[in-house]
Amino acid sequence: MKQIIAPSILAADFSNLSAEMEMINRSRAEWVHIDVMDGAFVPNITFGAKVIKTIRGLTDKILDVHMMVEKPERYFDDFKNAGADIITVHLEASPNLHRSLQNIKDIGLKAGVAINPHSNVMLLEDVLNIADLILIMSVNPGFGGQSFIERTYEKLRILKKMLKEQDVDPYVEVDGGVGLENAAKLLEAGANVLVSGSAVFKAKSPIKYIDKMVNA
Repeated sequence: MKQIIAPSILAADFSNLSAEMEMINRSRAEWVHIDVMDGAFVPNITFGAKVIKTIRGLTDKILDVHMMVEKPERYFDDFKNAGADIITVHLEASPNLHRSLQNIKDIGLKAGVAINPHSNVMLLEDVLNIADLILIMSVNPGFGGQSFIERTYEKLRILKKMLKEQDVDPYVEVDGGVGLENAAKLLEAGANVLVSGSAVFKAKSPIKYIDKMVNA
């Protein structure tokens, strides 16, 4: 599976969203990562279906919606109708995780599961056969611009072994503190989707920065 770059819109300039999305459209990024936070599961509030719908109107790229939300199943239909392609829920926020993933798939979207830095990746063992995407958080969720947690590499290696044992091939995504300084090492450890926010949007030339990450 080829590597995919997913700029995180959380780091974009929302006073000039059209221009930021035009940059992404012109780049080699294939996905747009959208962090939905509710102020309860994480200590921050971002945006919901209305903003997703606005972004959908500005791009044809895959909209990768990461729900850092309690009781995420309340919003699956709203996000589908807003234009999401992938919905990812957190292991830690989904007591009926298998059902949540199946519900996402039942409405025609790809279903992902995210896991926080403190959670053991082995907890995902029973949903690897249903998840289309596994998201390894490499920072504690809630805010952009945090430092990368080095333990992520080992979690990726363990996950890679688990996927091989089950003979499944979901996307493996990493989110948090990702940039050129660690992209190649993350890909080598088993990731194939890299979410990058601050590193991309604060770069002197975001399009060139994305090019370099694609070629990492």
